[in-house]
Amino acid sequence: MSPDQARVDDDEGLSDAGPSQGAKRDDAGRKRLFGPSDPAQAGSEPRASAPSGGSVVREATSVGALLIERYLEHVRVEKRLAQRTVELYALDLQKLKDYAAQVPVELIRVQNTHVRRWVAHMHSGGRSGRGIALILSGWRGFYAWLGREGRVASNPVQDVRSPKVAKPLPKALGVDDAVQLAAYRSEAQDPWLEARDAAMVELLYGSGLRVGELTGLDVVASTSARGWVDLQAGEAHVLGKGSKRRTVPVGGPTLAALQHWLALRSQALGKAAKVADEDARRALFIGRNATRLTAQSIWQRLKSRSLQAGLATPVHPHMLRHSFASHVLQSSSDLRAVQELLGHANISTTQVYTRLDFQHLAKAYDAAHPRARIKGSDKT
Repeated sequence: MSPDQARVDDDEGLSDAGPSQGAKRDDAGRKRLFGPSDPAQAGSEPRASAPSGGSVVREATSVGALLIERYLEHVRVEKRLAQRTVELYALDLQKLKDYAAQVPVELIRVQNTHVRRWVAHMHSGGRSGRGIALILSGWRGFYAWLGREGRVASNPVQDVRSPKVAKPLPKALGVDDAVQLAAYRSEAQDPWLEARDAAMVELLYGSGLRVGELTGLDVVASTSARGWVDLQAGEAHVLGKGSKRRTVPVGGPTLAALQHWLALRSQALGKAAKVADEDARRALFIGRNATRLTAQSIWQRLKSRSLQAGLATPVHPHMLRHSFASHVLQSSSDLRAVQELLGHANISTTQVYTRLDFQHLAKAYDAAHPRARIKGSDKT
């Protein structure tokens, strides 16, 4: 699993900070959609002549753009989705608008057959089933909103599904590789960087945290903290998906690594006291610039550290979470316990690790059982 590939960020296009470049072009469409801005002008608008075919297409595209703009504002303000999610929705809806313009058809008149044709086009173009499913999810939400606004009678995306693809197994390290990475120490690193990175690896593998949960940890508990580690109790309190809190145990080696890092963290923060903001002072893990460490920085540090430790495969944070779950399940066979530790709302999400466990058992059987090494032709 790789981090989400960066797309072009255009925050200004998703905010109401000011008019876009196409504001003048879309003014007529805005009046058709919302009515004239000045009620006094409602009866004094000059009657327009019958539009040509080309102007109708441009007009429909303009109205569609305004609907998308309103929807993005809705998910940003009312649903309070993350800015990155809003940007990805904007890209998916731009694709929808482009497809509709090629037909041409207004967004509010798109039919189920149109969507199925566009899905087939994306699939034949090499887009993965998962990628198509994410795009359809964005389109489905848009048309559900249009339905609530009274703009469409039915959702043309409702019963459209993406092409089925085989669900890949989570990538997990073997026990030996995971322990090798957790035990690795570098003499070449700055002492505080080494202590920080070692503590991060211990928490990711030892407690199965998500990278977002790791970055949200504070040094001490507070009402505003997204998470913290209680060294006395040997517990980590984290804020997971869906803003659900959970508590996970923290083992002895992880506690020792954290205590070593905390002793050096104060020194690192002290050197940058003038530039450190309040959030950095609260953060458990900080970077060189005395700011809270980001998920992307952790990805890069972990990838580099895993290669330095002699592992054949670069490691990312979620791989350590998968390794944590797989290794606990192999030792305990307690699926419910693993579900609680990972913070999964549905046990079906956790059941994927039983496939990894069976894969591990099958390899052990093939390597150890005398009957497993007999060729199929020899068994008859």
